Amino acid sequence: MAPNDDAARYAPDSSYAWLRLAVALLVGTAACVGTWSVVVVLPSVQQEFDTLRAGAALPYTCVMLGFGFGNIAMGRIADRYGILVPIVLGALLLGLGYMVAGLTQTLWQFALVHLFIGVGGGAGFSPLIADLSHWFRRHRGLAVVFGASGSYLAGVIWPQVITWGVAHHGWRATHIGIGIAVLAVMLPLAGFFRRRPSAASLAAAEAASAGARGDLGLSPNQLQWLLAVAGFSCCVAMAMPQVHLVAYCGDLGYGVARGAEMLSLMLALGIVSRIGSGFVADRIGGAATLALGSLMQGLALFLYLWFDGLTSLFIVTGIFGLFQGGIVPMYAVIIREYLPAREAGTRIGIVMSATILGMAFGGYVSGAIFDAFASYRAAFLNGLAWNLLNLAIVCWLMMRARRAAAGGATPAAA
Repeated sequence: MAPNDDAARYAPDSSYAWLRLAVALLVGTAACVGTWSVVVVLPSVQQEFDTLRAGAALPYTCVMLGFGFGNIAMGRIADRYGILVPIVLGALLLGLGYMVAGLTQTLWQFALVHLFIGVGGGAGFSPLIADLSHWFRRHRGLAVVFGASGSYLAGVIWPQVITWGVAHHGWRATHIGIGIAVLAVMLPLAGFFRRRPSAASLAAAEAASAGARGDLGLSPNQLQWLLAVAGFSCCVAMAMPQVHLVAYCGDLGYGVARGAEMLSLMLALGIVSRIGSGFVADRIGGAATLALGSLMQGLALFLYLWFDGLTSLFIVTGIFGLFQGGIVPMYAVIIREYLPAREAGTRIGIVMSATILGMAFGGYVSGAIFDAFASYRAAFLNGLAWNLLNLAIVCWLMMRARRAAAGGATPAAA
């Protein structure tokens, strides 16, 4: 094959790029099981280890802390060695972690193992998103949200599988089975990601992002940490329904199975939201799309304060899924618009880790608020307050970007 033919075959937005996206979606779906398995087994873990709701939520906090560290560490490795290495490392950590989790005898052992599960899961989120962003220009927003949808597709599939496994085989055997399944999916697919983006493509991206950043008037670190604070805030709010919905339904007398169904509905519609946000971001930009998603997430949280019937909860949960699914990927879109392309894995990892820390903090503090008030109403109010902080930051950034555009600047899609 001639060099020009080879360059065209592996160019941004090529058929190869779309195939790479499809395989990345499979890897992400397998790798992100850790962020959902704890949610489903939370009632079983609380009963097994005889702890309060906040204690039962501790493994979730640990897996999210590990996931946050894993996004940064695996992203840094991907920037240096390519995405193949993080996928293999992530598969090994997840497979072994779940097998050990099924054998633990105390809550602290179970929680500690979930730190390693979280680190392994990090390979299936930020590094994959960053890698995909190098293979698309015209459809980058759409590609990023498709790549990020692996975590939500995991939330659609895994809760149902785990609910069935716990009911028929117990939570311990189910965890061992998850470990085997993850290894069987991720390791064979890892070899597909040997190819790395060309030096010319990275150089063009560097030049475009530098120009756009200068128009925005913020340094790389200023923008990164602003996005990190915004991401933390929105995910504290997001964690309340996502982490505690199954337990909430159990407390209302509807049963954990109904809660798992609602969670799957939320994540299924979240995928629709993510894909839709990609189309929107490719037209109006990441900042404006993020502001729109934040506003709608706040409205959905407000609805949870007023409706707790079974049918109404299904409706409100569906609305929440439709509203919030596109928020987190927008941070990656903004980073690729304005920050250095060669540092995409690390920088996206840092901001995504802030969102994950927000989920971890939000999941734990919601459980603590429930223990203090014996009600989730105060926890929903706490989430709404954090969402307002996120909205304020994002609106400021959106207005700054629009002022730059009005002055003649147009952030380039590198």
